[in-house]
Amino acid sequence: MSLAFTAPMPARRQRRRRPFARAGAVVIGVGLLIWTLLPVYNMLLMALDSDADEFTGSIWPPDPNLDSFRSVWTEDYWLMEHFWHQFANSLFLGVGTMVLTVLIGSLASFSLGRMRLRGGWIISDVALLTYMLPTAFLVIPFVHVMHWYGLSDSLWAVIAAQVAFATPYAILILHQYGKLIPMELDESAKIDGASPLQVYLRIYLPLMAPALVAVGVYALLLAWNEYLYQYLLLSSTPNMTVAVAINQFFDSDEAPWNYMMAIAIIYTLPPVAIYFALRRFMVAGLTMGGVRG
Repeated sequence: MSLAFTAPMPARRQRRRRPFARAGAVVIGVGLLIWTLLPVYNMLLMALDSDADEFTGSIWPPDPNLDSFRSVWTEDYWLMEHFWHQFANSLFLGVGTMVLTVLIGSLASFSLGRMRLRGGWIISDVALLTYMLPTAFLVIPFVHVMHWYGLSDSLWAVIAAQVAFATPYAILILHQYGKLIPMELDESAKIDGASPLQVYLRIYLPLMAPALVAVGVYALLLAWNEYLYQYLLLSSTPNMTVAVAINQFFDSDEAPWNYMMAIAIIYTLPPVAIYFALRRFMVAGLTMGGVRG
């Protein structure tokens, strides 16, 4: 009878091990956080140190100052004369890629999932085949195609490349997420006289908001962090982005590391702000869109 009131041995062992498991998870998480933020912290140290060319190994600069950030803001260094114009080019590139990816991906997923096109699965599967080749292998033919279309040294050429790489993933996520929306809503709207465009605008897009945000932020970050296509497709200074302009520091005899690190920190602020502002929608869109087959 005493066994009826005694917890099983595996359950008691599990309760005893639970605090140790939590402590281990915390230690691993803190270690990963430090390992991830260590390069960013090193960037900040170099940006705050006027003598960043000489690495001292200290955990804090002996005479920290904001002169490098001030120089970036006022563009008073010869390699940063067009920084804010190039920063605007980066914003245009990221936002343009985000908008076009969301637009094309939502229209494609709406056609495949809601209009039930015959053979629509072929479109989605063929689009995913583009990920079989590394993007670096496609850069040379893409440069020739853009030159043939007269888009050399144009931001639209880079936007076209990034949209082509981000759209298959967008279609996959949006198509899976769209399966969570009942088809009865579309049928009810059609009975009330709604056209497919009205169903898309008034029903599909509002209910797909979390997935659209997730896909849009993904496309923005993809374009923001890309370098190879920007370097090969953009050659003139007015059309350069910040990612390409930083490379000019390495081609110069004088390469002030504090300026480069200050530019890099400023360049990371927009995507970080967008991510933290929309992270709730991103988590919902990625998790709910990725669990359905």
